[in-house]
Amino acid sequence: MSDTQTLIENRPPSVAGLFLERVAATPDAEAYRYPVPPASGEGPDDWRSLTWAQAAERVHAVAAGLIELGIEPEQRVALASSTRIEWILADLGIMCAGAATTTVYPQTNADESAYIVSDSGSRVLIAEDAAQLAKVKEKRGELPDLTHVVVIDPAGADTGEDWVLTLDELERRGAARLEKDPDLIENRVGALTKDQLATLIYTSGTTGRPKGVRLPHDCWSYMAKATTATGLISADDVQYLWLPLAHVFGKVLTSGQIEAGHVTAVDGRVDKIIENLPVVRPTYMAAVPRIFEKVYNGVAAKAKAGGAAKYKIFQWAAEVAREYAKVTQDNFRRTGTASAPFGLSAKHKAADALVYAKIREAFGGNLRACVSGSAALAPDIGYFFSGAGIHILEGYGLTESSAASFVNPGEAYRTGTVGKPLPGTEVRIADDGEILLRGPGIMQGYHKLPEKTAEVLEPDGWFHTGDIGELSPDGYLRITDRKKDLIKTSGGKYIAPAEVEGRFKAVCPYVSNILVHGADRNFCTALIALDEAAIMAWAQENGLAGKTYAEVVAAPATIGMVQGYVDQLNAGLQRWQTVKKFRLLPRDLDIEHGEVTPSLKVKRPVVERAYKHLIDEMYAGAREA
Repeated sequence: MSDTQTLIENRPPSVAGLFLERVAATPDAEAYRYPVPPASGEGPDDWRSLTWAQAAERVHAVAAGLIELGIEPEQRVALASSTRIEWILADLGIMCAGAATTTVYPQTNADESAYIVSDSGSRVLIAEDAAQLAKVKEKRGELPDLTHVVVIDPAGADTGEDWVLTLDELERRGAARLEKDPDLIENRVGALTKDQLATLIYTSGTTGRPKGVRLPHDCWSYMAKATTATGLISADDVQYLWLPLAHVFGKVLTSGQIEAGHVTAVDGRVDKIIENLPVVRPTYMAAVPRIFEKVYNGVAAKAKAGGAAKYKIFQWAAEVAREYAKVTQDNFRRTGTASAPFGLSAKHKAADALVYAKIREAFGGNLRACVSGSAALAPDIGYFFSGAGIHILEGYGLTESSAASFVNPGEAYRTGTVGKPLPGTEVRIADDGEILLRGPGIMQGYHKLPEKTAEVLEPDGWFHTGDIGELSPDGYLRITDRKKDLIKTSGGKYIAPAEVEGRFKAVCPYVSNILVHGADRNFCTALIALDEAAIMAWAQENGLAGKTYAEVVAAPATIGMVQGYVDQLNAGLQRWQTVKKFRLLPRDLDIEHGEVTPSLKVKRPVVERAYKHLIDEMYAGAREA
């Protein structure tokens, strides 16, 4: 048995246990950094730190406070908050109390929040602020199991009722309990078994009510051991964590950090990413493809705004980056050395000085790698960043598989694939191309939905992902599409819309979202939403200054400009894949209208329903085959 297998197979039953081990091993090492905004509201944030021992003091107080409120092992405690240091401390506190965390996105409306809290049977809700508390108060009558709400940031919140208390108060109660019973937390953690429920995450379904995915303690203990066994993270790393922790991808990052023992800087404010990167100077960061698309489009738009010469240099540098990445990755695959011919290396060196070095500096200058997941990254964008020295390691997993089933291996990463399975995870491709997974990261099932569980989880443990993929002879997985999203035209041709959409994002610097249609039709069409910041900057330079976003996207000049990029896209596609018509949407897709999930995945059925009139318009009068 290899050292890696031994490490994984001898894992402790819970991440709560791993946390206690980490605190005992490196109590004085820095664990977390977090920002405190200035009291005046102006100026830079003050970044503060917690050592592992300081974090443990607060975690134990939260855990004991919950026990004091009557929380028993496996009972659910809901957590409705954005990504912040208190989210991590609360989640660890819940697990150290032997309870299970029910995650709730802070953007979730009152109706769906109440459904999740009710369906999960959550006894306590830890709410971020007055807005989250207000949702619960509105639906209190529908939540018979809920006994208390704990508010992290009480500013403006009505905490006068006895069933509402602040996080500070919970911690004070817990500290008092620990004085009387100092072994309380060690005993609770010591009693945990690997099959006890640790986390209940509700998938943001594209239709109907979300389903609660039951993930036991063993899933997270396995993820912690398996992700560090890949060698991608070490004790010397600094992680910048901004992803939503209510999402399984964010959650797995906190588990791996505990095993590795490195520093994590926590700040979920997406609008602060550009500002934070040079301050945090991370060595690695996880993100979703939309963030890399935004950075790429921002760089391209800035170059375009600098005039024709500057834009021409950027386009040249982008092509050099892609060529360099493809050549070096291919050479590494064949020879184990990421080399390139002299001429290409010389061009790459020149482009580095002109373009790439500035991009790396914007990421903080220390970035060794980024991990991308949750949706497919357009290969052309992946190759661009690879060639620019920002190494994006795509991974793959689902809520039902604890997020990280595959990840690209360090230097041997291959853009356009999601890498190899984590140690201990099995994969096979079904006859229809569907990816099946089995291993310790797979869920127990859907909460109170045995029929739905049986649809995707076979008795022998194989989980049906619903994704279509291909395995290379040496074990790299390429996702080709969602099983249900494959388009079959009326001419009998199959099209993977994600491939066409990804290509368009690589050629058009103004796109935010695109949905390609064509099922049972004889040609493809697209709904396109433009990135507001990028298109409004373009509008200023193109005679549309002073117009609203809706007026800009309706302008003939804008439509003509986008048509040029659609023509560019079509030039590289098979005839049946080409986009014959498109419509620009009057606003970008957003979470508030339910069109994208909190992890920024597009909910196709929702968008198709909302803009059915535009789709019908594109096919009106068209001869159907």
